[in-house]
Amino acid sequence: MKGLIIAGGPGTRLRPLTYNTPKPIVPVVNQEFLKHQIEFLKSQGITEIILNLHYLPHLIEKVFGDGSKLGVKIYYSIEKNPLGTAGAVKNAEQFFDGEPLIVFNGDVLTSINLSKMIGLHLSKKSKATLALTPVEDPTAYGLVITEGDGRIKEFLEKPGWELVQGMKKFEINAGIYILDPSIFKDVPKDTHYMFEHDLFPKLLREGTPMYGYPSNSYWIDIGNLKKYKQVHEDILRGDIAVRIYGTRHPEGYWIGNKVELADSVKIIGPAFIGDKVKIKPDTVIKDYSVVEDCVEIGDHSVLDHTIVWKGCKIGSHVKLTDCVLGFNCKIEDYCNLKGIVLADNSIIAKGSVINV
Repeated sequence: MKGLIIAGGPGTRLRPLTYNTPKPIVPVVNQEFLKHQIEFLKSQGITEIILNLHYLPHLIEKVFGDGSKLGVKIYYSIEKNPLGTAGAVKNAEQFFDGEPLIVFNGDVLTSINLSKMIGLHLSKKSKATLALTPVEDPTAYGLVITEGDGRIKEFLEKPGWELVQGMKKFEINAGIYILDPSIFKDVPKDTHYMFEHDLFPKLLREGTPMYGYPSNSYWIDIGNLKKYKQVHEDILRGDIAVRIYGTRHPEGYWIGNKVELADSVKIIGPAFIGDKVKIKPDTVIKDYSVVEDCVEIGDHSVLDHTIVWKGCKIGSHVKLTDCVLGFNCKIEDYCNLKGIVLADNSIIAKGSVINV
């Protein structure tokens, strides 16, 4: 059974972080997000993976190659023009075989039990099985209504509250599917076509057996900046078992190789320090901060709930609170920044105070 990850979008909700870096390889705890997804699929026994790409695909291919370094086989399906979710999968039809296909949206990190989901799909002779996750507010998602046996009877895309009054639970489309390849036979080639608006409603009208797989497992869509920050906290807190590349210390933080820390540096976990990081005296790294590889930080600085990408240089007497710094940023001395997100190669001049 093959997996397919729909990872072609430009990641507009994560800008400015995605102007130079396609969303699939935006770093999450110092590793490309797509790497976490691939490692999850591999842990579930899926070792042949199709990557659907469109935005800056060459950068992604450069990172993953044929997949052998991760112990998987990667196939690439490139969209010349954006084709939508179902159109993107149709575009990869040359890689299909007779078995069901596991499809992931490129924004999703989860701990769902795929074996049980596959078991439901096969036992029900389903043609399309959708993972469902509970939410308190369904108005921003695709709400899925099921019968008592799990068969899907209705889709409500971003419903208003007036449409959901009286419902005891809200289960949304989690962007994880097990699909019979035959459902793509009538999907037009090279045409923008969506699961949510086109293919799934069509299958429902035709009476095609479709089932929901409810799951309370960890699930997050990292597609916006708020969720991007949250996923770091969730991983460091242990809400989801994602491999963290570093040595864990009893104080609750992880640290990489060839790190140079002055004796008076304080690291208050959960936190992460990558490889070849240099931190000068009396600096504090605290509370879900992530400092990636080859970062330099001056003395008497404080990082609090802050994510710093590779190659950044942070001066002395700097305070960063709830910030995200893209690659190779420079923060000069005596800056006090709160709530900002910086594009790659940004420079903040000495003494600047920015409070968003």
